[in-house]
Amino acid sequence: MKYKLANVIRGLIIYPLGDTIAALLTREFSIERLLGMMVAGGLVYSLEIPAWFAYINDRYNGMQRTLMAMLYFNPLWIARHLLFIFLLTGQTSAVHWSILTIALKSFAVNLPLAFAANYIIQNKLPLHWRFFSSAVFSSLMAIYYALSGVIFK
Repeated sequence: MKYKLANVIRGLIIYPLGDTIAALLTREFSIERLLGMMVAGGLVYSLEIPAWFAYINDRYNGMQRTLMAMLYFNPLWIARHLLFIFLLTGQTSAVHWSILTIALKSFAVNLPLAFAANYIIQNKLPLHWRFFSSAVFSSLMAIYYALSGVIFK
């Protein structure tokens, strides 16, 4: 799947917005973190998420699509997001295997809400709106993921 300018712009804006709110709540805001999350949202997430959604849309229906979305947004995805945060804020000493434990706890606690949201996104919305909707939901979850680095330490 190719990059779409609309998705890049959405990724540049929506993902960093949620992370910025989290950074302000945890008093960890930095311009480097904001710019880094813009890069992650605009270059990484805006390509891989729509590609995954298109892939599962072509192969699965109903609950299977929801489960495949959950497969993508798993504890490793959360750990990678936390890794981005730690690296962008210079917290290299926080980069260790315990990130996986934090991500697993965060995923488990969030599972009912994430399942419901992914069910709606994957089964009630047309494909061309799924990245935007997922980005908005993920932006809200970015607040939770950033806070989970504090809550589940």
